[in-house]
This record gives sequence, structure tokens and C-alpha cells, in this order.
Amino acid sequence: MSYDHMKWKTLSTEYLIRRKWLTARRDTVQLPDGRINEEYYILEYPDWVNVIAVTRDGKLVMERQYRHGAGEVGYELPCGVMESGESPLCGAQRELLEETGYGNGRWSKLMTISANPDCMTNRVHCFLALDVEYLQEPHLDANEDLIVSLMDSDCVFELLENNQILNAQMVAPLYKYFMEKER
Repeated sequence: MSYDHMKWKTLSTEYLIRRKWLTARRDTVQLPDGRINEEYYILEYPDWVNVIAVTRDGKLVMERQYRHGAGEVGYELPCGVMESGESPLCGAQRELLEETGYGNGRWSKLMTISANPDCMTNRVHCFLALDVEYLQEPHLDANEDLIVSLMDSDCVFELLENNQILNAQMVAPLYKYFMEKER
């Protein structure tokens, strides 16, 4: 069954800001019933990647870093923005190596999700990397300040259960990983 009849029609677009890390626009849209919304705001981002990386001895490679939007230090998966022309897998492998120094292993796609399909254009490509090994010192970007930790599976699951991993784009693949691990 097609649901194309539910799509909105974009009547006009005005870009409010275009920067490397923030592009925002205001669309005027027409809903299927004819109503017009003159102020529908969209954030355009490149696609993102994140990685559940598991070492040969079963430890999960986690990061702890400050996130200014939330004003908190929290636990996260290795993650980042895909570069122009980069495949999701190559982006995930690059981010893991750059941020943690870990690489190699056996890689598989876990899922692709949307951060917020209501107002954001990008997708988040989530990967599972098993049997990763430490290869080099991390090479962090200028705005990155993080601590890499190797954690037992039970500890990471406890963080999830106690709401100590705030980023929903990491919570979803982690829960999927733990669900599939139990099967």
C-alpha cells in the first residue's frame, strides 16, 4: 500500500544559516488537506556513524565526553560525521580508529536510524565490530576531548538501564545488540 498521498508539498525554502556544522532552513509546506504551514524548520546534517566495538576479550570500547548541548559528561559509542563521498562503513571504521585507536575486526551493519525525522535530514548508520584490536594512538579533532574505556558488557547494560547513556542514537543500537546477543 502506498502512502504517498500523505506527503507534504514544499512550496518554498529559505536558508537561514549555512555553516559546516549547522544548516537550517525554513520551508513553507502544504499539507495533503490543503492547509499551509509557513514556518516549518529543518536542520540539514551529513549522515552520522556509530560503532559498537567489541575487543577479542569481549570488552566494549566506550567513550566518556562532555556534550555542551546537554551540559553533561556521559558515556557514548565511538561516533562521528561521515565525510563527503565516504561510505557508512568507511566512515565508521575511520571514526573508531581516529577516536579510540582500535580497528580491524569483523564488521557488520546493525541498523540505520534517524536522529529526528521530523526536522532533521540525516541518518545514523550503526555498526557492530567484533574482535577489534588496538592499533595506534587516537587522533582527535580539535573539538574532541574524550576518555576511552574498555567496559564489560554487564557494565554497559547497567549504564543503559540506569539512563547513564543519554544519546538515543546510541541507546537504540546498544539495546538491539544486547537483544541479539541474548538470542
